[in-house]
Amino acid sequence: MTATAPAPSTARVRATAVLPRLALVLAALLATLFAAAAPATAHAALTASDPKDGAVVATAPAQVTLSFSEQVAMGDDSIRVLDPQGRRVDTGELRDMCSGNTIRYGTALHSGLPNGTYTVAWQAVSADSHPISGAFTFSIGAPSATDVTLPTTQTGGGPVGIAYGIARYAAYAGFTVLVGGAAFILLCWRRGAAERPLQKLVVRAWITLTAATLAMLVLRTPYTESGNFSDMFDLNGLRAVLETKTGASLVSRLLLLGAAALFVAVLFGVYARRVGDAPGPGGTEALGKADGSDASEGSDASAKPDDTSDLTFGLAIGGAVVSGGIAATWALSEHASTGIQPGIAMPADILHLMAVATWLGGLAALLVVLHKVPGIERAAVRRFSRVAFISVLVLAVTGVYQSWRQLGSWSALTGTEYGQLLLLKVGLVAVLLAIAYVSRKWTARLAETPVAVAQASADVSRETAPGDVIDTSDVSRETEPVTVPADPARAAQLARQRAARENAREKRVRDADPDRSGLRRSVLAEAAIAVILLAVTTVLTSTEPGRTVEQETARGSTGTAVPARAVKISLPFDTGGPNGKGSVRLELDPGRVGANTLHLWSDTADGTPLDLPEIKVAFTLPAKDIGPLPLVPEQAAPGHWTASGVQLPLAGEWRIDVTVRTSDIDQTTVQKTVKIG
Repeated sequence: MTATAPAPSTARVRATAVLPRLALVLAALLATLFAAAAPATAHAALTASDPKDGAVVATAPAQVTLSFSEQVAMGDDSIRVLDPQGRRVDTGELRDMCSGNTIRYGTALHSGLPNGTYTVAWQAVSADSHPISGAFTFSIGAPSATDVTLPTTQTGGGPVGIAYGIARYAAYAGFTVLVGGAAFILLCWRRGAAERPLQKLVVRAWITLTAATLAMLVLRTPYTESGNFSDMFDLNGLRAVLETKTGASLVSRLLLLGAAALFVAVLFGVYARRVGDAPGPGGTEALGKADGSDASEGSDASAKPDDTSDLTFGLAIGGAVVSGGIAATWALSEHASTGIQPGIAMPADILHLMAVATWLGGLAALLVVLHKVPGIERAAVRRFSRVAFISVLVLAVTGVYQSWRQLGSWSALTGTEYGQLLLLKVGLVAVLLAIAYVSRKWTARLAETPVAVAQASADVSRETAPGDVIDTSDVSRETEPVTVPADPARAAQLARQRAARENAREKRVRDADPDRSGLRRSVLAEAAIAVILLAVTTVLTSTEPGRTVEQETARGSTGTAVPARAVKISLPFDTGGPNGKGSVRLELDPGRVGANTLHLWSDTADGTPLDLPEIKVAFTLPAKDIGPLPLVPEQAAPGHWTASGVQLPLAGEWRIDVTVRTSDIDQTTVQKTVKIG
């Protein structure tokens, strides 16, 4: 008896017509998210500089130093200092001045620099792979006009930044569908390995991930340095990228994708043929029950044992290892590899990515099956529901840990961009879970596809050759048999007609069961939210974590307590005698507990160097009853004294007393209190 499927209702036709519009809306949303994400804010940030931005110094500094919140990668040209005419005045040699938790780099300046405004331009790559850059000015003597224009965009922005961001999203999406699609087949519906729509989905995901990884590799140089697409072909730049942590991760991902290609070949080759011939769960006999019951939940007594278990187990283990390795290429090169507890954060990040891929990628596979394959069993959907539930649990545990690690406080949840994006992500997950609950209700009501319709689908889809006689009738009516002519053109025309009839028949079969149609619509809504969720996650991975933002804010508010640069003060004096008015400039470097270097300069009222008969310094810490600690610096040049190894044992409010003598009887003591960290 031939099963007759009713024509689709007007509501279903209207729902189908809405799908292209929904796709356009999602594409526009993704474009908006990518535009908002560029340029990306990175994990590390500039916290201090010496000279600081806008400073006016009396004499030319010997070097320019930059301090960062976390470790960065810099080269010899990462710090450039330009004079008012745009000429470089630095030596081009990077100085690594890092010590403990202090991340500081500098470059020496040429001697004898004239007065005027100088520009410092810098760029670096943070430890989590994101580029950072900036520029500021300082002046010697007095500000002046300058021909140097400060850059208005950061490294990693512009069209190159947008292209790199799209490649990042494509890589995440490809990984998600590749892992989730394979997991759906092995864990939920083994027979799906022989289904053409699922094969296309997984293979296209592999191609997307591979192409996106290659694009990120060749775009890495323009993304972190010049911002010009032409530098994609710079072999020296590519060689430098391969020596970085990010470059090594991308190359490792490509190698693992080679192993993934072998896995896919076995899954859709040997395994697909074996499950297609095997009886019992996942095999063709699973659809052979006339009563519509789920064959995967039981088997006939006469059924042969399933011989695919060993191969399934081997593919599952191999797939888990390869997918875990691919996930590790993100964990080892991005946020998880920096900050606190990286030894815990990286495994947690791998589990997080695997859970997301299993859930959302499996959701994409289920949507394709519901749309393209009318013969999926109810038990397969139920199994996916259980797999998705476990994935959500893993996702929740690892997500809570990652949130604590990247935020650090409740205030960062609402007061930082990272926290706000995280709230949006949590909201999207909540919506996704709500829709998934609706999908579970549809699954409970899902009816099995009639056996006659499944058999008709197999009959219509078999291959024919010229001269064969086939039944081209619709499943709902009988027509005369048609002979396929030997003329290739006519045979091709009939093949197209037959494909059109088969597509129409499959659509009527899908729409014949209202419960299956309801499940398909709810899963489509889940997939749409998942697309947005992946976009938000991509933006989140390139946003400065809230913990870092708050650390920078705290460091900025207490910068005088723990200075990241030398302490510099100016003290006017008047001894009362002839030529007794002037000022003393004092510099204490690095201005922290321990050994310091002291420099003193004495100037007259009109700014010329003043050679003094005697100058003395004393350091006192009143809060701890320490001092005064006397110090007599040695004269290095007229009007310039210096002392090395100045020991300050404790942090706190230190009073610096400078005693100046301008003649045998004229002297005075001036003082200033500074914070030493």
